[in-house]
Amino acid sequence: MEKSFNERWSVGDNRSYLDNYAAEVSYFDPILKELIVGRDKVIAHLESIDSNPHIARGEYLNSGVSVVDRGDFTVLARNLNTYVLDDNGNERQERAWNATEAYRLIDGEWHIVHSNRAFTQTAAGAIASSRARGPRRVSVTRRSSLLGPRRRTG
Repeated sequence: MEKSFNERWSVGDNRSYLDNYAAEVSYFDPILKELIVGRDKVIAHLESIDSNPHIARGEYLNSGVSVVDRGDFTVLARNLNTYVLDDNGNERQERAWNATEAYRLIDGEWHIVHSNRAFTQTAAGAIASSRARGPRRVSVTRRSSLLGPRRRTG
């Protein structure tokens, strides 16, 4: 399903992903600081920056899929390299992305409920690391409602 969306997007059909977004979709774009929430707002943003991409080829690398036990929620993460044709008709890489889509089964159909795009080369070094200050503990106090009720094992 995901590859068919990208294939349509690549030939100029920007509705491929857009038509699959759930009403409450949220989207992180690498050119914005804030999260966009709501299908109409996400579509308006994406159409304002790239309404007809004409990607010559998409290359999928390092794909991973995680599915929640109940089978109604899944996360697809991958690297996506996009290529366009230059003025001489030769392929050149346009972008290298880290891309994540979260899908939920809604009324028997899979819909994107969250999308995240990031450029693969955004910083010269590892800026998320805090080694210089020593290790930090992270505490998770609340489970996301997107994951549904917690299941006990054992």
